[in-house]
Amino acid sequence: MLEELKEKVLQANLELPKRNLVIYTWGNVSAIDREQGLVVIKPSGVPYEKLKPSDLPVIDLNGNKVEGDLNPSSDTATHLVLYKAFPEIGGVVHTHSPWCTKWAQACRAIPTFGTTHADYFYGDIPCTRPLTPLEIATEYEKNTGDVIVETFKNLNPNDIPGVVVHSHGPFNWGKDPMKAVENAVIMEEIAKLAFYTQSLSPHAEQMDHHLLDKHFLRKHGKNAYYGQKSQKVNN
Repeated sequence: MLEELKEKVLQANLELPKRNLVIYTWGNVSAIDREQGLVVIKPSGVPYEKLKPSDLPVIDLNGNKVEGDLNPSSDTATHLVLYKAFPEIGGVVHTHSPWCTKWAQACRAIPTFGTTHADYFYGDIPCTRPLTPLEIATEYEKNTGDVIVETFKNLNPNDIPGVVVHSHGPFNWGKDPMKAVENAVIMEEIAKLAFYTQSLSPHAEQMDHHLLDKHFLRKHGKNAYYGQKSQKVNN
Protein backbone atom coordinates (compact mmCIF):
# COMPACT_ATOMS: atom_id res chain seq x y z
CA MET A 1 0.00 0.00 0.00
CA LEU A 2 1.29 3.46 -1.00
CA GLU A 3 4.72 2.03 -1.83
CA GLU A 4 5.81 5.05 -3.88
CA LEU A 5 4.77 7.44 -1.12
CA LYS A 6 6.61 5.33 1.46
CA GLU A 7 9.82 5.64 -0.55
CA LYS A 8 9.42 9.42 -0.73
CA VAL A 9 8.81 9.63 3.01
CA LEU A 10 11.81 7.41 3.68
CA GLN A 11 14.12 9.59 1.57
CA ALA A 12 12.79 12.75 3.20
CA ASN A 13 13.43 11.33 6.67
CA LEU A 14 16.96 10.36 5.67
CA GLU A 15 17.60 13.99 4.73
CA LEU A 16 17.14 15.12 8.34
CA PRO A 17 20.45 13.78 9.70
CA LYS A 18 22.22 14.58 6.41
CA ARG A 19 21.17 18.21 6.76
CA ASN A 20 22.12 18.35 10.45
CA LEU A 21 18.55 18.97 11.53
CA VAL A 22 18.42 16.05 13.98
CA ILE A 23 20.51 13.82 16.17
CA TYR A 24 19.47 10.34 17.28
CA THR A 25 15.73 10.06 16.51
CA TRP A 26 14.77 13.70 17.17
CA GLY A 27 12.49 14.29 14.21
CA ASN A 28 9.96 12.90 11.78
CA VAL A 29 8.58 13.45 8.28
CA SER A 30 5.21 12.42 6.93
CA ALA A 31 3.28 12.70 3.67
CA ILE A 32 -0.38 12.41 2.73
CA ASP A 33 -2.21 10.75 -0.13
CA ARG A 34 -5.10 13.20 -0.45
CA GLU A 35 -7.22 10.92 -2.66
CA GLN A 36 -7.18 8.09 -0.14
CA GLY A 37 -6.97 10.23 2.99
CA LEU A 38 -3.99 8.24 4.24
CA VAL A 39 -0.73 9.39 5.82
CA VAL A 40 2.68 7.70 5.81
CA ILE A 41 4.94 8.69 8.71
CA LYS A 42 8.18 7.71 10.40
CA PRO A 43 7.79 5.06 13.11
CA SER A 44 8.46 6.11 16.68
CA GLY A 45 11.99 5.82 18.03
CA VAL A 46 13.55 3.98 15.07
CA PRO A 47 17.04 5.21 14.05
CA TYR A 48 17.12 6.71 10.56
CA GLU A 49 19.89 4.42 9.36
CA LYS A 50 17.72 1.37 10.12
CA LEU A 51 14.58 2.58 8.34
CA LYS A 52 13.11 0.68 5.40
CA PRO A 53 10.00 1.59 3.39
CA SER A 54 8.16 -1.37 4.89
CA ASP A 55 8.77 0.05 8.39
CA LEU A 56 6.66 3.15 7.71
CA PRO A 57 3.16 2.97 9.19
CA VAL A 58 0.12 4.06 7.20
CA ILE A 59 -2.44 6.03 9.21
CA ASP A 60 -5.88 7.37 8.35
CA LEU A 61 -6.91 10.92 9.22
CA ASN A 62 -8.62 9.69 12.39
CA GLY A 63 -5.33 8.28 13.66
CA ASN A 64 -6.12 4.61 13.00
CA LYS A 65 -3.23 2.46 11.81
CA VAL A 66 -4.16 0.98 8.46
CA GLU A 67 -0.90 -0.81 7.71
CA GLY A 68 2.41 -1.54 9.41
CA ASP A 69 3.79 -3.39 12.41
CA LEU A 70 5.54 -0.46 14.09
CA ASN A 71 4.01 2.34 16.12
CA PRO A 72 3.82 5.67 14.29
CA SER A 73 5.64 8.76 15.51
CA SER A 74 4.44 10.13 18.82
CA ASP A 75 3.83 13.40 16.92
CA THR A 76 1.36 11.78 14.53
CA ALA A 77 -1.68 13.60 15.93
CA THR A 78 0.02 16.96 15.30
CA HIS A 79 0.70 16.02 11.68
CA LEU A 80 -2.93 14.95 11.20
CA VAL A 81 -4.27 18.25 12.53
CA LEU A 82 -2.08 20.15 10.05
CA TYR A 83 -3.19 18.02 7.10
CA LYS A 84 -6.84 18.63 7.98
CA ALA A 85 -6.39 22.38 8.49
CA PHE A 86 -4.01 23.14 5.59
CA PRO A 87 -5.51 21.37 2.56
CA GLU A 88 -2.78 22.37 0.10
CA ILE A 89 0.13 20.78 1.95
CA GLY A 90 1.44 17.32 1.14
CA GLY A 91 4.25 16.85 3.66
CA VAL A 92 5.02 17.77 7.27
CA VAL A 93 8.32 17.70 9.17
CA HIS A 94 9.13 18.20 12.84
CA THR A 95 12.64 18.51 14.22
CA HIS A 96 14.49 19.95 17.18
CA SER A 97 17.03 21.72 14.97
CA PRO A 98 19.16 23.91 17.26
CA TRP A 99 18.74 27.39 15.79
CA CYS A 100 14.97 27.20 15.38
CA THR A 101 14.65 25.60 18.79
CA LYS A 102 16.54 28.52 20.34
CA TRP A 103 13.74 30.81 19.18
CA ALA A 104 11.08 28.36 20.37
CA GLN A 105 12.70 28.16 23.81
CA ALA A 106 12.96 31.94 23.93
CA CYS A 107 9.25 31.97 23.02
CA ARG A 108 9.88 34.40 20.17
CA ALA A 109 8.92 34.71 16.54
CA ILE A 110 11.80 34.80 14.05
CA PRO A 111 11.95 38.40 12.75
CA THR A 112 12.18 39.33 9.08
CA PHE A 113 15.58 41.02 8.88
CA GLY A 114 16.68 40.49 5.30
CA THR A 115 16.18 39.17 1.82
CA THR A 116 17.33 35.63 2.62
CA HIS A 117 14.30 35.36 4.88
CA ALA A 118 12.03 37.17 2.41
CA ASP A 119 12.91 34.82 -0.44
CA TYR A 120 11.13 31.97 1.34
CA PHE A 121 8.90 33.31 4.15
CA TYR A 122 6.49 36.20 3.64
CA GLY A 123 6.99 37.82 7.03
CA ASP A 124 7.95 36.84 10.56
CA ILE A 125 7.94 33.13 11.35
CA PRO A 126 5.52 32.98 14.26
CA CYS A 127 5.84 31.38 17.66
CA THR A 128 2.72 29.80 19.11
CA ARG A 129 1.26 30.66 22.47
CA PRO A 130 2.07 28.26 25.31
CA LEU A 131 -0.26 25.33 25.85
CA THR A 132 -2.35 25.44 28.99
CA PRO A 133 -1.85 22.80 31.71
CA LEU A 134 -5.10 21.15 30.58
CA GLU A 135 -3.98 21.11 26.94
CA ILE A 136 -0.71 19.49 27.99
CA ALA A 137 -2.45 16.89 30.17
CA THR A 138 -5.08 15.90 27.61
CA GLU A 139 -4.39 15.14 23.94
CA TYR A 140 -1.05 16.95 24.05
CA GLU A 141 0.02 16.17 20.48
CA LYS A 142 -3.38 17.07 18.99
CA ASN A 143 -3.40 20.30 20.96
CA THR A 144 0.05 21.12 19.64
CA GLY A 145 -1.41 20.93 16.15
CA ASP A 146 -4.41 22.98 17.21
CA VAL A 147 -2.25 25.78 18.62
CA ILE A 148 -0.30 25.91 15.34
CA VAL A 149 -3.56 26.22 13.40
CA GLU A 150 -4.73 28.90 15.83
CA THR A 151 -1.48 30.81 15.23
CA PHE A 152 -2.20 30.79 11.48
CA LYS A 153 -5.77 32.07 11.82
CA ASN A 154 -4.79 35.27 10.01
CA LEU A 155 -1.73 33.93 8.17
CA ASN A 156 -1.34 31.96 4.95
CA PRO A 157 0.49 28.67 5.62
CA ASN A 158 1.61 28.60 1.98
CA ASP A 159 3.36 31.95 2.39
CA ILE A 160 4.91 31.08 5.76
CA PRO A 161 5.58 27.32 5.63
CA GLY A 162 6.79 26.92 9.19
CA VAL A 163 6.32 27.80 12.84
CA VAL A 164 8.16 27.49 16.12
CA VAL A 165 6.09 25.93 18.89
CA HIS A 166 6.46 27.66 22.25
CA SER A 167 9.11 25.92 24.42
CA HIS A 168 9.27 23.05 21.92
CA GLY A 169 10.65 23.40 18.40
CA PRO A 170 9.90 23.87 14.70
CA PHE A 171 7.30 22.35 12.42
CA ASN A 172 7.44 22.85 8.66
CA TRP A 173 5.32 21.78 5.73
CA GLY A 174 5.31 21.85 1.95
CA LYS A 175 3.67 20.52 -1.19
CA ASP A 176 5.40 17.16 -0.64
CA PRO A 177 7.68 15.64 2.02
CA MET A 178 10.95 16.72 0.39
CA LYS A 179 9.71 20.29 0.01
CA ALA A 180 8.76 20.27 3.69
CA VAL A 181 12.32 19.23 4.54
CA GLU A 182 13.72 21.93 2.23
CA ASN A 183 11.63 24.50 4.09
CA ALA A 184 12.96 23.17 7.39
CA VAL A 185 16.56 23.47 6.19
CA ILE A 186 15.97 27.03 5.01
CA MET A 187 14.15 28.03 8.19
CA GLU A 188 17.05 26.72 10.28
CA GLU A 189 19.46 28.92 8.33
CA ILE A 190 17.15 31.92 8.65
CA ALA A 191 16.89 31.34 12.41
CA LYS A 192 20.68 31.35 12.66
CA LEU A 193 21.00 34.55 10.64
CA ALA A 194 18.35 36.28 12.76
CA PHE A 195 20.07 35.21 15.98
CA TYR A 196 23.40 36.65 14.85
CA THR A 197 21.75 39.80 13.49
CA GLN A 198 20.29 40.56 16.90
CA SER A 199 23.55 39.63 18.60
CA LEU A 200 25.48 42.12 16.45
CA SER A 201 22.78 44.78 16.55
CA PRO A 202 20.31 44.34 19.43
CA HIS A 203 18.13 47.13 18.05
CA ALA A 204 18.24 46.00 14.43
CA GLU A 205 15.18 47.10 12.48
CA GLN A 206 13.17 44.67 10.43
CA MET A 207 13.39 44.98 6.67
CA ASP A 208 11.35 47.46 4.66
CA HIS A 209 8.03 45.93 3.60
CA HIS A 210 8.59 47.00 -0.02
CA LEU A 211 11.77 44.92 -0.12
CA LEU A 212 9.96 42.03 1.56
CA ASP A 213 7.23 42.18 -1.09
CA LYS A 214 9.74 42.34 -3.94
CA HIS A 215 11.79 39.35 -2.84
CA PHE A 216 8.93 37.08 -1.88
CA LEU A 217 6.64 37.89 -4.78
CA ARG A 218 9.32 37.68 -7.48
CA LYS A 219 9.70 34.03 -6.46
CA HIS A 220 6.21 33.09 -5.32
CA GLY A 221 3.75 35.70 -6.61
CA LYS A 222 1.39 35.30 -9.56
CA ASN A 223 3.85 37.22 -11.74
CA ALA A 224 6.96 35.50 -10.38
CA TYR A 225 9.97 35.72 -12.64
CA TYR A 226 12.74 34.07 -10.62
CA GLY A 227 14.26 30.89 -12.06
CA GLN A 228 13.59 29.07 -15.33
CA LYS A 229 10.26 28.23 -16.90
CA SER A 230 9.56 24.52 -17.26
CA GLN A 231 9.87 23.98 -20.99
CA LYS A 232 11.86 21.88 -23.40
CA VAL A 233 14.89 23.64 -24.80
CA ASN A 234 15.83 22.79 -28.40
CA ASN A 235 19.56 22.68 -29.08
